[in-house]
Amino acid sequence: MGDSNMAQLGSVALNGTSPKKVAYFYDSDIGNYAYVTGHPMKPHRIRLAHSLIMQYNLYQKMEIYRAKPATRGEMTQFHTDDYIDFLQKVTPDNMDGYMREQGKYNVGDDCPVFDGLFEFCGISAGGSMEGAARLNRQKCDIAVNWAGGLHHAKKCEASGFCYVNDIVLGILELLRFMKRVLYIDIDVHHGDGVEEAFYTTDRVMTVSFHKYGEYFPGTGELRDVGIGQGKHYSVNFPLRDGITDDSYKSIFEPVIENVMKYYQPEAVVLQCGGDSLSGDRLGCFNLSMDGHANCVNYVKSFGLPTLVLGGGGYTMRNVARTWAFETGVLVGQDMERSLPYNEYYEYYAPDFELNVRSSNMENSNSREYLEKITAAVVDNLRQTGPAPSVQMQDVPRKPFGGMTDEEEAELDDLDEDENKDTRMTEHRWDKHVQNDAEFEASDDEDMSRANGATRLKANKRTFTDFRKGETDVESDNATPRDGKSNDNGKEQADEDTHDVNDDTIEDIGAMQEADKEFARDEELPQPEKQQVDEDGDVGMTDSAPVEEAPIKKEEVEPETASEPRPAEKPVAEEPAGQEPPEPAAEKTPAPEPKPAEAEPEKPAEAPEAKADEAPVTEAMEVDEKDKTKDEKEPSPAR
Repeated sequence: MGDSNMAQLGSVALNGTSPKKVAYFYDSDIGNYAYVTGHPMKPHRIRLAHSLIMQYNLYQKMEIYRAKPATRGEMTQFHTDDYIDFLQKVTPDNMDGYMREQGKYNVGDDCPVFDGLFEFCGISAGGSMEGAARLNRQKCDIAVNWAGGLHHAKKCEASGFCYVNDIVLGILELLRFMKRVLYIDIDVHHGDGVEEAFYTTDRVMTVSFHKYGEYFPGTGELRDVGIGQGKHYSVNFPLRDGITDDSYKSIFEPVIENVMKYYQPEAVVLQCGGDSLSGDRLGCFNLSMDGHANCVNYVKSFGLPTLVLGGGGYTMRNVARTWAFETGVLVGQDMERSLPYNEYYEYYAPDFELNVRSSNMENSNSREYLEKITAAVVDNLRQTGPAPSVQMQDVPRKPFGGMTDEEEAELDDLDEDENKDTRMTEHRWDKHVQNDAEFEASDDEDMSRANGATRLKANKRTFTDFRKGETDVESDNATPRDGKSNDNGKEQADEDTHDVNDDTIEDIGAMQEADKEFARDEELPQPEKQQVDEDGDVGMTDSAPVEEAPIKKEEVEPETASEPRPAEKPVAEEPAGQEPPEPAAEKTPAPEPKPAEAEPEKPAEAPEAKADEAPVTEAMEVDEKDKTKDEKEPSPAR
């Protein structure tokens, strides 16, 4: 009865069918830290994942927080004081003076000393502790911290690229309110640091799926089930090389289902190490992005408060894609597989696709082996007995890490007081979650761009863009007769399919040069039109196109007809230099015949007019000139 009542605790989203409320923790400084040159661990991968999360507009579905870095006192809730003091003092400049301590705390090759080491650990641990605190206060249903998940760190030593175990610190915060916490690890390496921390207690069950056998860290055997009060509360599933999506699903879901059945946890911590993906630099599994994300989706389906963390992963482009996709799974957002343009777009060449495919490597995990291990794991779970509980006691109001409700309310009031005339401050923007019932997107695009969301359209570059030229050639569309119209059609198609989000710096420069050339071409015919207006009357230019239309039908033939009349050649040459209405307008002033004869020679630049007026007969020319003279003679008298 008590467990059923506790199951109702939590936010309304957990107990109903409404979407989960997700809190996302990210610190923009995390990508500035770097291990030594050539080291496989690269914190920059978290910045890549965050960029994709912003470009896919996933930020609209969750609250974004920049957690306060964990302090020395918060880290020492698990780690020893002297170890944390060492991490706080050592730098690359003075590390030679701490040679003895480096050996004592296992700081050296795998876990080197680099600039900002303590600050990096503080950001990682602060996000996990703040996420756990928000879950405790029922401020969210799912907390995400991709900078966390460093599961190898021990109580008084570094291990496996990990210095401070943020997972243990987060679980300790959850245990202040939760009776039982389940830890699930899908990293290719065994989560030895977390298992060791809770090896003797039944309040935390650790479940790890990992590669075992001549592989770091060498622990995680099937028979390692815990000791003392924690016996049978450590679950290890040793695997071999090359496990595929189907094989992983066939073991993960039955094991987690039985864990939920026998242990009945009140909160879940899920470590999503990306080194179990296919093609990882250090991993040896063959999971695709979909197979990896299936584990996240399955754990989410139980509707428990969940803390989702990062972990390993040493092929940056694959880790970023997978974590961004799993963020979409957590917020319930469908994501197109063609990647949107972002500042790290070139990292995802050549396919530019939101996908990590499995390879053709051999799967060394036979069905018989997996079934045998699954049966042994389920048998160990049956021996756990009833779900453990704890004695009722007062819970300290102040958490180990993170803010209290009062401190958060003070921040909200301070932001409101300092920005009275601002509709959307950065603090409010981070906490805003877009409602699916909104008819239009909110008008805070400027704030979105300031925080890295620069997409302007929903369309994205398709995977088959590089084949576009071939498809155009093979299309059944009729080719236009005029080459000019064909060019216009291409330009129109380019405008329809063009996405401003796909523009690189080179593309923008090329477009600007093309615009300048196009503007020059437009400027060339304008002076000709102005000269025509100055030389002739507006009324006469209106009739010019009407007379040109029938004349253009006959070309080349009339030149032979004009040869037998030499006396009329100068008359024919005059209009040949320009259109028929223009010479009539020039001859209207009677006292100045000489300029009228000189001006027709100026517009000799119009070759089309010569070809058009050559076929006109003498009778037509004389009649037209007489008519124009009769019409123009009274005009000067006015």
